[in-house]
Amino acid sequence: MYVIGHILSQSFVLSSPAIGKDNKIYIGAKLLYAFSRDGELEWWYAAGSNIYSSSPVVDDSGVIYLGSKGNYLFHAVNDDGTRKWTYKADFLFQYSSPALGSDGTIYVGSEDYHLYAINPEGTLRWRYETGGSIKSSPAIDIDGTIYVGSDDHHLYAINPEGTLKWRYRTSEPIRSSPAIAVDGTIYVGSNDSYVYAIKGDGTLKWRYATDDIVLSSPAIDGEGNIYVGSDDRYLYSLSSDGNLRWRYRTGDIIYRSSPAIAADGTIYIASNDGYLYALGESTRK
Repeated sequence: MYVIGHILSQSFVLSSPAIGKDNKIYIGAKLLYAFSRDGELEWWYAAGSNIYSSSPVVDDSGVIYLGSKGNYLFHAVNDDGTRKWTYKADFLFQYSSPALGSDGTIYVGSEDYHLYAINPEGTLRWRYETGGSIKSSPAIDIDGTIYVGSDDHHLYAINPEGTLKWRYRTSEPIRSSPAIAVDGTIYVGSNDSYVYAIKGDGTLKWRYATDDIVLSSPAIDGEGNIYVGSDDRYLYSLSSDGNLRWRYRTGDIIYRSSPAIAADGTIYIASNDGYLYALGESTRK
């Protein structure tokens, strides 16, 4: 733990870790770092600029994909830390984290207003232009539909071939990343302070008002309940029909941290007060 803390303290870390083959841990800061499960640094990869908050994802072969801030590059890195390929966009890949399709296609948003579909060998499959920067990370449905938010206030549903399926407008930018329930409902937060539940056909199911912007991305448990943070300092638990189950106040805003749900039902969320919160049944009542 000391080795990891010592190395990452030299950089500003907004990226989330990913776990790959052999339980290696990957996280981006100024560099992309690879650690063994025991916390030993195995290698680092220089992206040419800070990785910022684009979090890595790992495919089944161990290749790591992530964006970077200053050189407009999207990176594919082999599991030994060598560069596989890079793809250059017209502007930054610093916020959106990639999602992998079942055929190996990599989907990622850019601040040049486009959602990119990149082939596994690093060539462009297609790109779809929205009306604003994309700081949301895409989510992929079982039928291949890609959902992503844009600063143009819309949630987009894009067909696998890169055409528009539908879009849903909120009143402010969508920088939260969507989550898809088993019934096809898409949950996403907006800077207008609402959490939205949108049906698979692009119509509104319900929306729930918090007291500040929602940059946090929702998580869904096995019973269909939704958990999401807000800049009003609360973690919210909502039922699948949009009713408040409970909310828990943290010590500061819940900026871009998204909840994680453990197998035992414990919910983990970070706050700008510097704490990681673990909420069990007794805490939430």
